[in-house]
Amino acid sequence: MDSIIVTGNGPLSGQIPIAGAKNACLTLMPATLLSDEPLTLTNAPRLSDIRTMSVLLQSLGAEVQSLQDSQVLAMSSHELTSLRADYDIVRKMRASILVLGPMLAREGYAEVSLPGGCAIGARPVDLHLRALEAMGAQLELKEGYVHARAPKGGLTGGTFTFPVVSVGATENALMAATLARGTTVLKNAAREPEIVDLAQCLRKMGAQISGEGTDTIEIQGVDRLGGATHRVVTDRIELGTYMLAPAICGGEVECLGGRIELVQSFCEKLDAAGISVEETETGLKVARKNGRVQAVDVTTEPFPGFPTDLQAQMMALLCVAEGTSVLEEKIFENRFMHAPELMRMGAKIDVHGGTAKVTGVDRLKGAPVMATDLRASVSLILAGLAAEGETVVNRVYHLDRGYEHVVRKLSGVGAKIERVKGE
Repeated sequence: MDSIIVTGNGPLSGQIPIAGAKNACLTLMPATLLSDEPLTLTNAPRLSDIRTMSVLLQSLGAEVQSLQDSQVLAMSSHELTSLRADYDIVRKMRASILVLGPMLAREGYAEVSLPGGCAIGARPVDLHLRALEAMGAQLELKEGYVHARAPKGGLTGGTFTFPVVSVGATENALMAATLARGTTVLKNAAREPEIVDLAQCLRKMGAQISGEGTDTIEIQGVDRLGGATHRVVTDRIELGTYMLAPAICGGEVECLGGRIELVQSFCEKLDAAGISVEETETGLKVARKNGRVQAVDVTTEPFPGFPTDLQAQMMALLCVAEGTSVLEEKIFENRFMHAPELMRMGAKIDVHGGTAKVTGVDRLKGAPVMATDLRASVSLILAGLAAEGETVVNRVYHLDRGYEHVVRKLSGVGAKIERVKGE
């Protein structure tokens, strides 16, 4: 397995281009299953998860072409040859469950294996299933697969209130509802930018949707959807991650394509910690205001709150802040697996259940560490940028699922970082 070697090298300076959002692209791709006309996505990120979704769609009979250095995805589902999403593909990635709603809505039947992905808590799919049941779907769990059948005449509009906010379940239900007869109302829906992006794409395909970005989305079903071309929204998690690099190391970095509304609550925490974020014509410019970073308390929440996917990276910053910070994780259980690895670098962290108390130290020390999941891996790289000596991050295959060209992007602003091939 490959490793990444990071050596603390002082302040950073320059520009980092931010990719299209992985979590948006993984939702937009299954939307091709709703139509027999082409769907083209531009600004697609070049990641292993995107390739996995391409393989899954192709296994169902969709055509997927990767163009222009893989930043354009040209897809067509004019004829589906299979309605079974196989375990061998689905187990690699949780987002695979997002083919369920579109297949069921268009074809009236779908078989989808229960998914895999990062090892973060339980992350059940029951909310996806309950939302589809509200539209009349008949569901059966058999041998690790969800067998979903629409009633004769197809899915029908219904009202469903999510007991807890779920991004994936909102996306699945939203796609299915576009072809359901009548009106569907989704209450306590997720409000993330990726949901808004999906709704905008579906609208281009002919869907009738209102209320995206609020907690109530209304969908008026149509008989069929057409093709569209759509630009994938900027990845707010990659954006926040690279905004933390100059915060940890010093210097000034402009994140190209960034917009404050994508990371408003995150920017508020950076401001409280003594980090300046300035909007430019081309993105966001980030630098320390003056002196040492200050401790801040962080609680992860559904959008527009602080994103759980930036919690590990924020912890890396707070490890070198002045004072004691408390991080509370309210979205996923078991999401402090990076804490023991940061402690190997000299961080002072005390974890109790869903809360971590971080007492800042003057300087972290380089050490061999192991990535446990996607966001943890990049938090260890950020910590290494601010550490004395050399940090070796092992098991970085997680990184390829969510960050393209991380070594190129960080070395481009002056970081000393290299990737070493495993034996």
